[in-house]
Amino acid sequence: MARLRGPHLRTPLTLLESDRDALLRSQPEVLAAGEDARYLVTRAGAAAVTESEDGTVGLLLEREDPRAGTHQPLVFLGRRDGLRVLAVEIPEPSPELDDPGRDLRDLRHVADQLVPADADLALAAVAMGSWHRSMRHCTSCGQLLEAEQAGWVLRCREDGSEHFPRTDPAVIMGVRDDQDRLLLARNAHFRGRFHSVLAGFVEPGETLEGAVVREVAEEVGVAVTAVEYMGSQPWPFPRSLMLGYRAWADGSPALVLQEDEIAEARWFTRDELRAEVEAGTVELPGGSSLGRALIDDWLGTDADPSQGAGTLGDDDRPARPRP
Repeated sequence: MARLRGPHLRTPLTLLESDRDALLRSQPEVLAAGEDARYLVTRAGAAAVTESEDGTVGLLLEREDPRAGTHQPLVFLGRRDGLRVLAVEIPEPSPELDDPGRDLRDLRHVADQLVPADADLALAAVAMGSWHRSMRHCTSCGQLLEAEQAGWVLRCREDGSEHFPRTDPAVIMGVRDDQDRLLLARNAHFRGRFHSVLAGFVEPGETLEGAVVREVAEEVGVAVTAVEYMGSQPWPFPRSLMLGYRAWADGSPALVLQEDEIAEARWFTRDELRAEVEAGTVELPGGSSLGRALIDDWLGTDADPSQGAGTLGDDDRPARPRP
């Protein structure tokens, strides 16, 4: 695993360490059955897992091809311990494809319980499964697509065009004011107590930093004067790449909410946020999300704030970068 330099937020989904061995994708035999083949089953963002008696969760890598004679495409995810790992997306529950003994769990809920090598495989499998599920016909002529390159390319039967997996960049930012308070918001589509930092997709022809400035202005009417890149992580629900930033507002501006997107928003001090989380009036993102990492970065701890996490001293708080 390569060591990352510079500021980088750490989540369970940033510590990825499997060997994708992409050069093997052009070899047809890489998808063949064999003693060295293992299969990872996914469905609509969920992955097959096992849970031991002590509660440890790991991926279920099956020895037998789970497709039961159907034609679901295989995707070569890479190698682990000399074994080829192949992903299979099951489209919907059925007697043939849904073994009652298989434990499929939403990756968003279990990703932070997986070791990095498992998380890496699961993220790729879920993302590729979503792509194969939604990308069945050529966008130019409407004909059926056939999988090539071990599932990583789809080719049109009619015009020969190639189609590749799509990744949508999205920025997510912990915005601070001149009192070092953090801006948290509840999206109009979030459940009642759930608050997080702001986020949004990057538009065509836009820089990442420009997307940070635009999204904050649009959603809460705040002008961002400085941004600092902090790290990235995949979020394949269905196909995002999250790019995390610290951001600073000029002064302590009043918030003007984009009503169809933001139900409520406010500036929090560290003590205020801890108190509200402990009281149950605010719920924060889970530990596998970059949003939670940005909140913990501001708090100065990786611990749950409801569990007595310490605060940053004045000398330890990150300085605002110069514009």
